[in-house]
Amino acid sequence: MSPFPYRLVATDLDGTLLRADESVSDRTRDALAAVTAAGAAHIVVTGRAVPWTRHILDDLGYEGIAVCGQGAQVYHAGEHRLLTSLTLDRQLAGLALSKIEAEVGPLALAASRDGLDGEVLMGPDYRVQEGPLPYVPYEDPAELWSAPLTKLYIQHPKLTDDELTRIARETVGGLVDVVLAGPGIVEILPLGLSKATGLSLAARRLGVKAAETIAFGDMPNDIPMFGWAAHGVAMGNAHQELRSVADEVTASNEEDGIALVLERLLSA
Repeated sequence: MSPFPYRLVATDLDGTLLRADESVSDRTRDALAAVTAAGAAHIVVTGRAVPWTRHILDDLGYEGIAVCGQGAQVYHAGEHRLLTSLTLDRQLAGLALSKIEAEVGPLALAASRDGLDGEVLMGPDYRVQEGPLPYVPYEDPAELWSAPLTKLYIQHPKLTDDELTRIARETVGGLVDVVLAGPGIVEILPLGLSKATGLSLAARRLGVKAAETIAFGDMPNDIPMFGWAAHGVAMGNAHQELRSVADEVTASNEEDGIALVLERLLSA
């Protein structure tokens, strides 16, 4: 077996490492174990905040550093503590929201609160995806702004995700960042925050450079991470915007796309 050519393997979760049922296949687990045995580190880089990520990391037996909340949170899984946490300026977020709604009309809202146990609040018209992730419904809009937030989620009753993301960026690009993170998941983030921000912080703690990193993802919010890493691999199910900037495209998350690339690199 040849030496593995990278010291860090960065993987997104949804649509990338995880299958539709939120499981990780045995083949992918084995490939990641072989990579770590060869001396590389595996780091999860996800848009999910820590409370929505922790159970997956525990199931994987993951005890290292993870990047959560689109880069806002660097989390030590083994010690169950936040190493860094960046919050969204609520005054700026409120201003950005009002500007977007002036352009497209009323939006359905949700928000992720800061902290290890930060709740996800969901408004009455927000379309909740099926699954086990916990959330707290709210009726009074004041509840949305009553505690520090890592992000806002926005949905529009008619616009597609791509349309909403584009219009929101054009409208408030100088105030906040807007990313498309998954089907029905358009997020408002602190200006300048991205997965690359959190990944660079985590890599520095691990003593690893961008030139030693391979990254896997499936959505436009992974573009900054691909720009930072030496090699970006889009999943077969990836959004076209990410595929267009990827160094290569592998099979889908349902077809062990990560494992196929890692196995090839291990045996090259």
